[in-house]
Amino acid sequence: MSLAKPAPLIGAYRFSVAPMLDCTDRHFRVLMRQITRRSLLYTEMVVAQALHYSNRRDKLLDFDPIEHPIALQVGGDQPAMLADAARLAQDWGYDEINLNVGCPSQKVQAGNFGACLMAEPDLVARCVEAMRTAANLPVTVKHRIGIDDLDSDELLTAFVDRVASAGASRFAIHARKAWLEGLDPKQNRTIPPLQYERVIALKQRRPELLIELNGGLESTDDCLRALEGCDGAMVGRAAYAHPLRWQTIDAVIFDETPCTILASDVIDGLIPHAEAHLKRGGRLWDLCRHLVQLVEGVKGARHWRRDLGQQAQQRNADLAVLDQAGRQLREAGL
Repeated sequence: MSLAKPAPLIGAYRFSVAPMLDCTDRHFRVLMRQITRRSLLYTEMVVAQALHYSNRRDKLLDFDPIEHPIALQVGGDQPAMLADAARLAQDWGYDEINLNVGCPSQKVQAGNFGACLMAEPDLVARCVEAMRTAANLPVTVKHRIGIDDLDSDELLTAFVDRVASAGASRFAIHARKAWLEGLDPKQNRTIPPLQYERVIALKQRRPELLIELNGGLESTDDCLRALEGCDGAMVGRAAYAHPLRWQTIDAVIFDETPCTILASDVIDGLIPHAEAHLKRGGRLWDLCRHLVQLVEGVKGARHWRRDLGQQAQQRNADLAVLDQAGRQLREAGL
């Protein structure tokens, strides 16, 4: 359990790295903390029911204090279990808790949570109210602009109004609708068209609410444009696929002193985390799998990724693999 006092959340949502299944685990979050200290990071979605019944909550909830500010994202549709999740999030030291109302996968729909809950704003409101009552944490919601034929500005506004009245403090809105039948989650991230103007219009209709824009943001310039109409910019796949692309975020968005961050700096910063993970019985590949996109667009990048992958996947791989990877980058001036 993390015992570190949470860092202030003030303004951290201006840039956040979206929750992504199989991507935003604790290792990737520590990687991103080498690149941006100020942004808000999210966990992968954790199912509230799994938290309620698990006897291995440390595996589901533990994180490194360096990851602050950090939000726990949960999925579920039962107010009592979500209240329990909120209490656990507070006990574990998270900075906020986020409810997933955006995932369109068939597995999630079978549990009656994720994007399908946009059809049940009263239930979402009861869930948010239970979470707010259970813990002294901000409760936020991530959702789509609509689902299937429930896809009008009137319905979107009504959904947000109802959930805000229950105590949601911020809305991260993926500016695409979701088709619950006929498209898989990957297709739902690309086929429905982006409609940024609808999210911006919602912010204009409800200026008192905090609204983050999510979906298709690929660069710092995209994020700055998003901030012209919304309160925050949330980046997902582009952060995972191109981590160093975001090295200027703290300077550009949070007015920190500009600095150059090299790939070798990221490797060096990860070594204490890797050492602790290995001592807990983890494998080096658990974190090195997130490093393969760290170096791109330069001579020798493909060979560096290949060598790192082959060596880090060995069952007995140790810190020497990271040391060598970092040394190769430093020698190349990267």
